[in-house]
Amino acid sequence: MPKFFLTLSETVLIELAQSADEGRNVKSFADDARLIFDMYKQDRPMEQEAKELIDKIRSAPIAADYPYNEPADLDSIKKVRPAKKGKGEPFKGDLKNYYDKVYGAWLGRCAGCLLGKPVEGWKRKRITGILKDTGNYPIAHYISSDIDEKLKTKYEVVDGGQIPWSRKVSWINNVDCMPEDDDTNYTILYLKILETYGRDFTSEDVAISWLRDVPFFHVCTAETVAYKNFVNLIMPPLSGSYYNAYREWIGAQIRADFFGYVNPGDPEKAAEYAWRDGRISHVKNGIYGEMLTAAMIARAAVSRDMKDIIRSGLDEVPEKSRLTEGVGKVLEWHREGINWEAALDRVHEIYDETNGYHWCHTISNAMICAVSLLWGESDLEKTIGIAVCAGFDTDCNAATTGSIVGMLNGAKALPEKWIKALNNKVKSGIDGYNLCEISGLAERTVGLCAQ
Repeated sequence: MPKFFLTLSETVLIELAQSADEGRNVKSFADDARLIFDMYKQDRPMEQEAKELIDKIRSAPIAADYPYNEPADLDSIKKVRPAKKGKGEPFKGDLKNYYDKVYGAWLGRCAGCLLGKPVEGWKRKRITGILKDTGNYPIAHYISSDIDEKLKTKYEVVDGGQIPWSRKVSWINNVDCMPEDDDTNYTILYLKILETYGRDFTSEDVAISWLRDVPFFHVCTAETVAYKNFVNLIMPPLSGSYYNAYREWIGAQIRADFFGYVNPGDPEKAAEYAWRDGRISHVKNGIYGEMLTAAMIARAAVSRDMKDIIRSGLDEVPEKSRLTEGVGKVLEWHREGINWEAALDRVHEIYDETNGYHWCHTISNAMICAVSLLWGESDLEKTIGIAVCAGFDTDCNAATTGSIVGMLNGAKALPEKWIKALNNKVKSGIDGYNLCEISGLAERTVGLCAQ
């Protein structure tokens, strides 16, 4: 592992792929990008050369026949949403009744994250292998490291240099609550932000809150770059794009949930809140992924139709975006009648899990979430199980889909075997929130809904 980090040299190949996805002709820069990255791996970063190359890559012209329309400002996004966009439907009933749904969402998010966390970074073959060898495929319970020594040896390190699974402490036999994870840190952080700034919070408020409440080494990829930009007084929205090669990765998508929680039945408002947040670290489909997820969660508070929930999310993002195209493919596959394993095969045909850019991108993981939600049939176990069996970003996707299904069903309807292990507690890296009762977080969320 190179001793240098937060360098431009380590991002040149990612920038090359990102700019190509944005429609730029960047093939002529590939050899130089590879050379700079190879030097970085030898602990010899070429920062000036990397900066100059990135500037050239991002200045390359966009092809005239590029088929997507992907604006970043909210007014422009609203203008290019689907023409037949549905309308919001306010949550009906006493907010005391809403508590069960939002508590279910918090629990579902934690349960999904806990299931996917130990195998985060594993490839699909490795995940399905250990699941089958332990009689847990399709997934029917949390994954334990308390297994036969021969199996431990078999799955210690595969696929070339992955982190040995035995080093991880988040297996079900090693925890007594939801351990700290960025997928839950952000949900807690945005509770704090809404309580501090109210519903009129701004992107700048979020940036300041990150600096005040989130330890630097608790953020990843696009969030790390944005954090670095804040420190250097590069504020939103420039913070989301300034030398940020990770600007369409999954980071914003995992931060969406709380905005859906506090806007039950109002996907448009949930998406707007998500946009205010997403733009601090992402652009285009990176932002849309957060808007899509927030809107789906808001809709799940009032709808039991999973196709309707997904379409309500798509209603809030540009119709001619790569994200809409990707999730639309999943809806088509579901109409075809193929099974969930075949659907995951198709995602893997489009995206290469051995390519870090594909593995952590918003669209690949949003498609996995859509597969999990559609074939999961509103059942928590099926849904988060499919999300983990898919590979890619297992804890993020299981957390997101668990949140949606938890909102749809409510806490009382969630199976005890998935909830009991949490002991109603979640650890956090957010300042002032070291160990929280999940029920208390849900109560405070409902309190914000009344404002």
